[in-house]
Amino acid sequence: MDLIYMKSKLSNQELLLVNSEVEKNSKSTLVAYLLWWFTGLIGGHRYYFGKTGSAVAMTLIVLLTLGLGSIITGIWMLVDVFHISSWLKADQKEKEQAAIQEILMRRDLQNKSDGYSSLHDDEDVNVKNVPDSEVSSEESK
Repeated sequence: MDLIYMKSKLSNQELLLVNSEVEKNSKSTLVAYLLWWFTGLIGGHRYYFGKTGSAVAMTLIVLLTLGLGSIITGIWMLVDVFHISSWLKADQKEKEQAAIQEILMRRDLQNKSDGYSSLHDDEDVNVKNVPDSEVSSEESK
């Protein structure tokens, strides 16, 4: 579903909740760039973003070549610095979409349970309005 369309279905309070969840759960820009700076040759920033396969490859290139592979991973690291901002945006969008879907799902469940309970409330009212004489005659059948 389109993110803009899903956001249009939310109230202002729900949008504030989404923004709060996104801020709380998104990857940190500072952490990403610090990992890139200090552990970039072995792919530390890639581990942070869940790009485990390429991170392991960077680590193994450096370790198995006894450091000579640092030239390769150094170039790789320089290319990655330009990708980090797009990875951060993608992570933020993913977290936002998950938060919106969670809110919409909870709202749908709440509406369904309210509808279910109102149906049972109506049945209770009907039973209460039946005179005792009719209830006793129905019970004897």
